[in-house]
Amino acid sequence: MKRALPLLFLLPAAAALAVKAGDGYVTLRGHRITVEVAADDASRARGLMFRDRLAADHGMLFVFVDDAPREFWMKNTRIPLDMLFFDAAGKLVALQRDAQPCRQDPCAIYPSNAPARYVLELAGGSAARLGVAPGDVLSIHADFGEVR
Repeated sequence: MKRALPLLFLLPAAAALAVKAGDGYVTLRGHRITVEVAADDASRARGLMFRDRLAADHGMLFVFVDDAPREFWMKNTRIPLDMLFFDAAGKLVALQRDAQPCRQDPCAIYPSNAPARYVLELAGGSAARLGVAPGDVLSIHADFGEVR
């Protein structure tokens, strides 16, 4: 029984590493942002849940197989986030600024209100700091592997 205890501490780290398989970076308004890529259902569902912090120059890039209206929520998310929605050409079509962690159900839904292929989540306030505006273009430098 005592041998199993240290393994319990490794499980959260192993889960976090599973999301990082497709790391890369994006550029937006001349700023380079290191991203973890979420390109399958499991990694998109987990997203940035259970994180206590997110560096100013880091984020998560959600990749989908098609352009469609997207909805995100903040269930089990501990930090405020900016959600930037981009179409297949990388053009910013919508953004949700400073989405707050969900403290109780039902959680608020944050929609794209426009078809989007990519969603970039950044620490809350990053979009304002970078001066992001609809029409800005995202340049992606990451290996998605197989998008599912």
